[in-house]
Amino acid sequence: MSVTLDDIQKAAARLEGSVEHTPCLRSATLSRLTGCDVYIKFENHQFTASFKERGALNHLLALTPEERARGVIAMSAGNHAQAVAYHAARLGIHATIVMPRHTPNLKVRNTRDFGAEVHLEGNGVDEAGAYAQRLAEERHLVFVHPYDDPRVIAGQGTIALEMLEAEPDLDCLVIPIGGGGLIGGNAVAAKALKSDIEVIGVQTQRFPAMQQALAGEEVHCGLATLAEGIAVKQPGKLTLEIVRELVSDIVLVDEPEIERAILMLLEIEKSVAEGAGAAGLAALLSDPERYRGRKVGLVLCGGNIDMLALSSVIQRGLVRSNRIVRVRVGIPDVPGSLAELTQLLAEQRANVIQIAHQRTFTDLSLRATEVEATLETLGSDHTREVIAALRAEGYDPVLPANEVHPDERWATDPEGHH
Repeated sequence: MSVTLDDIQKAAARLEGSVEHTPCLRSATLSRLTGCDVYIKFENHQFTASFKERGALNHLLALTPEERARGVIAMSAGNHAQAVAYHAARLGIHATIVMPRHTPNLKVRNTRDFGAEVHLEGNGVDEAGAYAQRLAEERHLVFVHPYDDPRVIAGQGTIALEMLEAEPDLDCLVIPIGGGGLIGGNAVAAKALKSDIEVIGVQTQRFPAMQQALAGEEVHCGLATLAEGIAVKQPGKLTLEIVRELVSDIVLVDEPEIERAILMLLEIEKSVAEGAGAAGLAALLSDPERYRGRKVGLVLCGGNIDMLALSSVIQRGLVRSNRIVRVRVGIPDVPGSLAELTQLLAEQRANVIQIAHQRTFTDLSLRATEVEATLETLGSDHTREVIAALRAEGYDPVLPANEVHPDERWATDPEGHH
């Protein structure tokens, strides 16, 4: 094994006082909703809002004085970039970072703000990595790989040390996989400390590279995912062997499941998660029977989500949980009809977000007009009550077919309790 428990314990000692010892807390609400004991390791509490600080700093602290003087270079979709940039600046090391062209603006801006020289190249981590390797050779820079490096893997493994110190009875860890550095280090640590613990990896359906590589299949990936932090087309050679040896299974989650998990972490835990950070919870929610009755540890590995993306996730989540709905009704084209409709909606405690009426694009009578109201409700039950009240008063309400979501799996605790 390229990384041992001793390597990880030495990394923990090296990192002491320089990275956050993040909380590992039980979520009572998520435990109730999933039927298992859910413990979340909040790595989004690190200064750069992701676990990547652990591996990056462990590598930087091991550099010789000559290597520090040369400077470092890294390729990253964002979190490794910020971690290297921040800690290199702290240590007085010049950092050059190569990021894919479509990296979220928040991550690019933060990396530059930490003082790094940033290059935007390629359509993904692999293309950015090829450019970074060429630049490293040209400038004689020290390459800090985001996942396929023993020091980086060892640094990431310190998370499992902290989780099992806080909760020794954990019997399952569910960990996102991109290149494999996070799950590799934590699988080594967890299995060495507790041989019967199960380690399960999570990838997106659009980027199942590690799963395909383990199966000996040709890697086929999609174009984009909300979980860009784990959108890796080429898993590491070191991490592949660790995962093959120590990880029991890799499960795949799709985009709506990731969105749902982001929204639940925001509402229930009051914690911002990026797509990769929510992948573990997405896996748990998509197959709760697998984990029922178990004590499960999730790693919320990062919180660097673009604000526009987060806004869209929130709005789409409110629609999917029937807390924002559109209703179309026909009303008489006479003064006061619209006021009567809005009064009825008010009596039903449905908050009108937007309302519009038109006479042209409709099959209604010339003496009628069509009203489309966007409403805020308390959820599916309340929406059904509003529709029933409209029908009782003689209206014929229509909800667009693609917005009807009778399945209430998206429902969360309305008071947002932990």
